[in-house]
Amino acid sequence: MQDLTQGSIGRHIVKLSIPIAIGMVFQTLYYLVDLYFVGLIGDVAVAGLSSAGTLQFLIMALTQSLGVGTMALIAQASGRKDQGDANLVFNQSISMAAVFGALTLVIGYAVAGPYMATLAADAPTVAAGTTYLYWFLPGLGLQFALIAMGSALRGTGIVNPTIIVQVATVALNAVLSPIMIAGWFTGVPLGLMGAGLSTTISVAVAVVLMSIYFRWRERYVSLDFTQLRPRLDEWWRILRLGLPPGGEFLLLFIYISLVYWAIRPFGPEAQAGFGIGARVMQAIFVPSLAVAFATAPVAGQNFGARRFDRVRGTLRASLSFLSGLMLALTLVCQWRPESLVAGFTDDPEVIAVGADYLRIISINFLAAGVNFTNSSMFQAMGNTMPALIASGVRLASFTLPVLWLTSLQSFTIRQIWWISVVSSTLQAIVSWLLLRRELARRLVPPRDETKEISPG
Repeated sequence: MQDLTQGSIGRHIVKLSIPIAIGMVFQTLYYLVDLYFVGLIGDVAVAGLSSAGTLQFLIMALTQSLGVGTMALIAQASGRKDQGDANLVFNQSISMAAVFGALTLVIGYAVAGPYMATLAADAPTVAAGTTYLYWFLPGLGLQFALIAMGSALRGTGIVNPTIIVQVATVALNAVLSPIMIAGWFTGVPLGLMGAGLSTTISVAVAVVLMSIYFRWRERYVSLDFTQLRPRLDEWWRILRLGLPPGGEFLLLFIYISLVYWAIRPFGPEAQAGFGIGARVMQAIFVPSLAVAFATAPVAGQNFGARRFDRVRGTLRASLSFLSGLMLALTLVCQWRPESLVAGFTDDPEVIAVGADYLRIISINFLAAGVNFTNSSMFQAMGNTMPALIASGVRLASFTLPVLWLTSLQSFTIRQIWWISVVSSTLQAIVSWLLLRRELARRLVPPRDETKEISPG
């Protein structure tokens, strides 16, 4: 375990965020590598891959419920120096990962076809997306175990093993993708089937490598078969913290799905442009997300140790880092968004949609940075419901205008992007007000820690 309750707060955030960013870069390459080689097949394949990929946000909602609860409880236990509780939380999270992974496979295969028929612009896109999902689903199921182990390590202030595994498995995926998608060396291109299968194989290897690390190297939290038997009270402890962040990703899943549904009349080119633009945005968000991911364990350990001055210091440091990063990213997307999209397609219409999306949506990057920091602070303090409330405000303020606009003859895609800017800014305002209230309520020392001792 790394003690984050002592030393420079800024240095802790930087020290954790750099390897987290490296890992996230390679994680993002999973999707960009697949997107590049699928882009060689055509716009329908890209639209199918992108629209099918929205299901990942639903799985991320579930993995967030598991991962955030695990990380927050272990971080707080580490701050209290309570190794026994940290180990119990870890083993129960592994039990939950097994159950959630199995449910993902059963339900996923049952709904993949109808789900794609709801989102895709035409029958070929439905077929392409369904094919991808069939081979991608096992990888999604295995994500639960990977998230549980990585979150446990992050709660103890350790991130390097997770990063090393991510780099190794992304490298494997980069090798497998051209072989399976384009048929390099084999002469048998598998297309979208190969895209899903290469990712599934890579995730499976990552789970094996992380399991080996926990078996032979990790000492603070470790697999204990006597603690793996499901305990519903411990599951509820994890989910009580994790469900609201999971709900945030569920709302994001609804948001992305609504966008794909709303732009269906504009054809697969529009869906492909949005899909590429959204993936590019995820990629360039990596540094900011890394800072936010590092903020949670630093603030969490100090909250558990009752170092409330350092909790506030963590918030200030995180906001400073993220504001600078988001301003720089905004300038990049305002300058040449076309060049960010053109690497994945040569279709002018697709490039135009993706570039327009990035140029407009980048206006709310600063607000997104505030949302990232606030969400991490709520996780650290053990009350994640305010972040879900703020996300709900964003979804409501986005959904209602979009549903109204789609009924108009003059409806355009650009109007969706502008509504998204307004709703994200509103989310940041609500989230900040709720965080200020939470800080005032929870960062107050008990009376016996503050009362003065009378002389004599």
